[in-house]
Amino acid sequence: MGATVTAVSSNGEYSFTKPNRESITLLTGLGVEGDVHAGVTVKHRFRVAQDPTQPNLRQVHLIHEELFEDVAESGFRVGAGDLGENITTRGIDLLGLPTGALLRIGDDAIVEVTGLRNPCAQIDTFQRGLLKEVVARGDDGRVLYRTGVMGVVKAGGVVRAGDLIAVELPETPHRPLERV
Repeated sequence: MGATVTAVSSNGEYSFTKPNRESITLLTGLGVEGDVHAGVTVKHRFRVAQDPTQPNLRQVHLIHEELFEDVAESGFRVGAGDLGENITTRGIDLLGLPTGALLRIGDDAIVEVTGLRNPCAQIDTFQRGLLKEVVARGDDGRVLYRTGVMGVVKAGGVVRAGDLIAVELPETPHRPLERV
């Protein structure tokens, strides 16, 4: 089985979680139609306070459903939309993608991966102790962020659960993902 969308979520108001939807519409250069984080410039409150003119490299948040199974082994219950993602996936190593990878989703949508989601302390407000489960240290001492990837919409389209995802890698050399 290939990579698929398992759920889509959006919220027009600032909230940690996002309710699941039947579909979402990705708008070229903006993000998810009607979502509070859509726009050409940053919408994340902390980043807006720093510099509201920054380009929005966080238009779409994708997270791998397999993470929910991993944290369940430690007693945490997390479902689609709970960590604020717009697109929940299965069967794709999102964290292993290079910067600039293109995700062709469904019939028309294309999302360019810009970097890793930098999880914040709100995760512990959602479920105490969860932050330690989704941020770890690798064998080399590097911090590992497991809460998905962020991207920008290169081509708009409707996205639904069940849509297939195809990955197009950028030319080499690949740049590893960093926090955005």
